[in-house]
Amino acid sequence: MNPTLSEAGLDALALVRDELGQVEAALRDGANAGSAAVDAIGRHLQQSGGKRIRAALVLLTGRLTACPPPTRIRLAAIVEMIHAATLIHDDVIDEAPTRRGRPSANATWGNPRSVLAGDWLYMQAFRLALAERHFGVLDALISLTQAMVEGELLQLDMQGRLVTPAEHLDLIERKTARLFAVGAELAALAAGRPAAELDRLERFGRHLGLAFQMVDDLLDFTATETALGKPVGGDLREGKMTLPAIYAYESAPPAARERFTRVLDERAYASVPWRDVQSLVESTGALERARRESREQAALALEAILEFPPSPWRDALARLPELVISRSH
Repeated sequence: MNPTLSEAGLDALALVRDELGQVEAALRDGANAGSAAVDAIGRHLQQSGGKRIRAALVLLTGRLTACPPPTRIRLAAIVEMIHAATLIHDDVIDEAPTRRGRPSANATWGNPRSVLAGDWLYMQAFRLALAERHFGVLDALISLTQAMVEGELLQLDMQGRLVTPAEHLDLIERKTARLFAVGAELAALAAGRPAAELDRLERFGRHLGLAFQMVDDLLDFTATETALGKPVGGDLREGKMTLPAIYAYESAPPAARERFTRVLDERAYASVPWRDVQSLVESTGALERARRESREQAALALEAILEFPPSPWRDALARLPELVISRSH
């Protein structure tokens, strides 16, 4: 892939900028719960923003598969609501103080209100989905939320212990990649497209989501706190072994491996400074190995979407893998 495509990836999102504005409006309307706490948390999350890459994914694949505008906009809002609900719950579980450089919902409103707000957003997403009167869409969304909850439970079971690359890949498949996969095929499903197209889009989204999460894992070791919007080194501090740490542990001499287990046990960079862990990950080649895997996943995503005939929408989607792996936050 050509590194200069990162700017083109942003141009791809610009193709659906007007519709992304309509998604934002739908999110504002949809998050109006009549409860001051839920409304405030919803506004807080919306202001935290992000590139809305998941919503753009739904909109672009909707254009590609001739899904009607009202449906694809509603589906994009549903995907963003589910994503927002998972962020709220993740931050509660992780006791995260910040999210994208701002205080997290749980740090501001407390765990009970945040959990209930997340639950409300899940239910609101399904209420909007019911308006489609499409059992296939509902089935995909139910399977998605089940997989994501299973991912959270898996992560809790894996927390504070050494894990294998296969275990971690299974985890991020459920927690992150499945949302991208469903987001990629949802509009096509609603439009009644053939199974072969759904398969291509599912593969595209799944590999794009895996690449996205692998880059997230890398940024936790390579980005600055300012760019990342949260403390760096947070994964290991929270007891989570991601690919860079897993590969570094596998490659490190026995004496150095103890650094990882001590951080996992202490849940802090107390007896082992963060810089020592960061240096070990760099010196073992673990960062490059994990970076190579993210590029492989991005290449598989590109391969899947290029199975569609040329069109402006296909070409825009083909730029997303580069946007994902070239981001700095």
